[in-house]
Amino acid sequence: MTDAAELRRRTQELLAAYPPGETDRLDFLRARFDAGLAWVHYPEGLGGLGAPRSLQAVVDAELAAAGAPDNDPRRIGIGLGMAAPTILGFGTEEQKRRFLRPLWVGEEVWCQLFSEPGAGSDLAALGTRAVRAEGEGGEWVVNGQKVWTSSAHLARWAILIARTDPDVPKHRGITYFICDMTDPGVEVRPLRQITGEAEFNEVFLTDVRIPDAHRLGDVGDGWRVAQTTLMNERVSIGGMRIPREGGMIGPVAKTWRERPELRTHDTHQRLLRLWVEAEVARLSGERLRQQLALGQPGHEGAGMKLGFARLNQEISGLEVELLGEKGLLYEDWTMRRPELVDFTGRDAGYRYLRSKGNSIEGGTSEVLLNIVAERVLGLPSEPRTDKDVAWKDLAR
Repeated sequence: MTDAAELRRRTQELLAAYPPGETDRLDFLRARFDAGLAWVHYPEGLGGLGAPRSLQAVVDAELAAAGAPDNDPRRIGIGLGMAAPTILGFGTEEQKRRFLRPLWVGEEVWCQLFSEPGAGSDLAALGTRAVRAEGEGGEWVVNGQKVWTSSAHLARWAILIARTDPDVPKHRGITYFICDMTDPGVEVRPLRQITGEAEFNEVFLTDVRIPDAHRLGDVGDGWRVAQTTLMNERVSIGGMRIPREGGMIGPVAKTWRERPELRTHDTHQRLLRLWVEAEVARLSGERLRQQLALGQPGHEGAGMKLGFARLNQEISGLEVELLGEKGLLYEDWTMRRPELVDFTGRDAGYRYLRSKGNSIEGGTSEVLLNIVAERVLGLPSEPRTDKDVAWKDLAR
């Protein structure tokens, strides 16, 4: 069993062989992956050592103290938080070795082709079709449209779910694929948001050919595979590791301390309540990560993501109100296609506008409330009249 002392020794060996100040950033990250220090809980040869997940903090602390570069996790969050655990759980050995190293190093950016304009919050009702091509190539031909796709304009690869059998109920006729975003037939169009930027996109798939070797899991088993992606997504959004007063509560607390002339009794009471709730959410996230050390995430991540969205919206609203007239200003409406979302590095107006999307992305709050009610609290399920109806017979 690899323990903390062994991980420190391995980390110091890495630093001695590849001094951060003298080594190219990508070369250092590749060496770290090959040494099993990327994500220590992954298997040997895939960036890990089969060690407990909780020991990753030991490696991270040693590397941070030495000034070693990281893999810019915010830029490649979809790959790290969603694609990687799904590939690890359902991919072939060839797929794991092909995709995980460049994913973790950041050489290849990933996006997520799940949501569709015709399915709304009912992801299982998706209509993008994948049909086996005739011949011996083992290819699938995909046609459809996806929407709200973060980083599609930067991505080399996408995790994609498509309907392969319309004659069975909607949850059973879905298959999960890895899609090359540079292939012919993949068209990415920007979606300009309320912030003026276009970090989201809509993606049109026209006769896109995907080899069967890029299928994850069995044909028709895509919904089960997608649950791994979705549960990890909610944890990565709502359960991020942050320090006390990290995240959205930090800027408003800083303004409160530095600008006493802005304070009122009402805003004081609201700030106290939100500060406590933010700290409870932070500690709940720590507890969730401890549970993760024992296995895959459960549906508790849905509750974390729910709280994350509500808190961000309430905190940003308080910040705008606290700032008065200045809170109504917004720095720049220039149309841009950013590489990441930076909540704390922008102004209050950006935080207020961008946080509105938190209750939609990563699963709408309404859907997540159902998940918490049924799968965490064990309450009765809502009546579902379409449960046993073939997808092709559903009203649309």
